[in-house]
Amino acid sequence: MRPFTTLTGVAAPLPMANVDTDKIIPARFLKTIERKGLGRAAFADMRFNDDGSEKPDFVLNQEPYRQAEILVAHENFGCGSSREHAPWALLDFGIRCVIAPDFADIFFNNSFKNGILPIKLPREICDQLMEDARMGANSRITVDLARQVVVRPNGDEIPFDVDPLRKHRLLNGLDDIGETMQRAPVIESFEQKQRAAQPWLYG
Repeated sequence: MRPFTTLTGVAAPLPMANVDTDKIIPARFLKTIERKGLGRAAFADMRFNDDGSEKPDFVLNQEPYRQAEILVAHENFGCGSSREHAPWALLDFGIRCVIAPDFADIFFNNSFKNGILPIKLPREICDQLMEDARMGANSRITVDLARQVVVRPNGDEIPFDVDPLRKHRLLNGLDDIGETMQRAPVIESFEQKQRAAQPWLYG
C-alpha cells in the first residue's frame, strides 16, 4: 500500500448520515475483483443521471471537489453490506481520508486494510470542517497521522485517536500480507527448525 503520513488536500463536504456502501458503489459494479477503475463508479447514482450525464449539484461533480482527497460526512458512514469494493472505489477516486462522527464497523476495518484513514470526530467538529471545506480550493485541510491531528485552514489542530497497530501499518504502507512479509526471516527460521526436527513431514 501507499504509505499514509501527512495529507494536505481539498476536503469535500458530504452532509449526509447513513451513507451506505450501496451509495458508495452500487451493486451493479461488483462484478470485478480489480481495484483499479472503480473510482468512476464511486457514488455513481448520486453523481450521474440515467443517461450518464453528471448531476451538477453533487459535490464531487463540482470544482475543486473533483480532486478531493478528504471526505467529511455525518454519522454511520459506510453502513450496509460488507463489500470491500466501497473503500476500493473511494481510493481509486482519490479519497484517502474520511472524517465522520462514526463508521460502520466492517467499512471502518476495510478502510484501514486498503490504505484509507477513517477518523472519528464529534459531529460539531465535522460540521466545522464542512464549513472549512465549503470555502473551496484555498481552504485545505491537513491530516497528520504521525501527530494524530487534523489541522484546519486557520491553524487550529484537532486531535484524533487511532489504534497504534493500524497507525503503524498506514505509516509504513503495510497491508496484512506486507506486515507478515516483514517477519519473513523469523518465519523461515522456524520452518528450517521444523524441517530439521520432523523431516518426514516435509518429504
